[in-house]
Amino acid sequence: MLKRMFVAPDPGWLRLRSAARSVLGIGLAVTVCGLAGHSLVAAITGGLAALLALFTVTDATVRAQMVTTGLLPAVGFPVLAVAAVLHDHPVGRGAVFAAVVGAGVYARRWGPRGHALGVFAFMTFFAAQFLHTVPGQLPELYAAVALALTASSLVRFGVWCYERRLPPAVPSPAPPAGRGLARATTRQAIQATAGSAFALLVGQLLSEQRWYWAVGATWWIFVNTTSRGETLVRGFRRTLGTVIGIVLGLLVVVPLHGAAVPTAVLVAVSVFGIFYTAAVSYTWMMLAVTLMATLLYGLLGVLDPGLLALRLAETGVGALGAALFVLPVTTHATTDAWIERALRCVHHCTAEAAARLAGSATADPAPHVAELGPLLSRVRLSLSPLVHPLSPLRARKARARQVLVLLDDCAREVRGLASIAADPEASHDARLTASCQRVEAAVEALTTPRGARDAGAAAVVVAHPPAAEPALAHLHGLERALAELSAPLRSSPRAPLVDA
Repeated sequence: MLKRMFVAPDPGWLRLRSAARSVLGIGLAVTVCGLAGHSLVAAITGGLAALLALFTVTDATVRAQMVTTGLLPAVGFPVLAVAAVLHDHPVGRGAVFAAVVGAGVYARRWGPRGHALGVFAFMTFFAAQFLHTVPGQLPELYAAVALALTASSLVRFGVWCYERRLPPAVPSPAPPAGRGLARATTRQAIQATAGSAFALLVGQLLSEQRWYWAVGATWWIFVNTTSRGETLVRGFRRTLGTVIGIVLGLLVVVPLHGAAVPTAVLVAVSVFGIFYTAAVSYTWMMLAVTLMATLLYGLLGVLDPGLLALRLAETGVGALGAALFVLPVTTHATTDAWIERALRCVHHCTAEAAARLAGSATADPAPHVAELGPLLSRVRLSLSPLVHPLSPLRARKARARQVLVLLDDCAREVRGLASIAADPEASHDARLTASCQRVEAAVEALTTPRGARDAGAAAVVVAHPPAAEPALAHLHGLERALAELSAPLRSSPRAPLVDA
């Protein structure tokens, strides 16, 4: 787990920059709320709104990100009002919370904007439970959220708008297909609502005050998962991260007794950890989230070891709710779709790099290289049930691990090729064109429907002499990795792999 976090590729230091910018944006939001005279509860609400805006708004362009950020209050304010009005009405509160969960998951069908608005709506209701919001606080909370979103947007779109140089290319969920339960977002909305209802009922039995932690666990386990295996693995990792975070909270946070300065420093560290680790380790991200929540409870003066134990119990209930209500849907088609997207991205990177080396002033492989990282993270998530240490499917585990290793090899060669293409002194070699054509043929053969793959097999299995030029060396390495991918991708999932 440690190795994965610290050695994971970070092209262009995007994760590092995102984490640092988020700390700056959220810090400014909280500071401005404090200077405006808002209460601690309002400042925390504003800080959470800024965090969500920076974390969930992932549209492909800066303009689209600005629009989505501007729409957040349109969904957040009504939800906050309903949550405050229903504060003392458990039945109505629970029914509305379940409805918000279902609507939030269903909104994923509208891409990154729908996903961001759905998450913001859910977390607004969650924050109202966390902070025990009542109607009399609404004007101040509305002002704090608006002020915080303005401050964090100033940092994101003004002071530190690095997307102007390198647009982010975060992939959205696989395109929905079919109707009814055959449509992913519809099925997942029903699942999430049922799982959240279970978590809500059992969570209430554990605690009438902190029941929402169970619902929150179910929600976040469902987010970005599409199969039973992914959900089970995500539930395990969430629980593990929570356990580690609670232990750290007992050792570090409880002794602070809510002291403002060290707590603020540790909250900043936690925020950095959430953004830096989110793409590579859900366990580490949950550790950071748990630590931040513990610190906030300390600031509010309600922290004690019993509360942390309850947090763990509620997380377990939420994980159980997610696991029980996932319909039995195969992961094979989903995994193939994400692998195909990653392979086509590899091809786009190669073609742009070759064009750049040929002298094109407009060709730029950098955006495709940035897109490849999130795509490979999504492939890892889809394959995580198979490569998990507890998976009994040995043949599939070996096949999945080989696919991940070879895709990482492809990514490494593509990044090397792109760095060479960025050098203005790099010269074009006529052999680059031929090699790029072979890469394209290999990708086509690997992404052809299973029934037609035999016709393209010859395009995948090719041999190449060693190249002296760095660009050709990366291309030949890429071709070798694509050729080796044909074995795990084109053979039966249940057949044992045979080393070449």
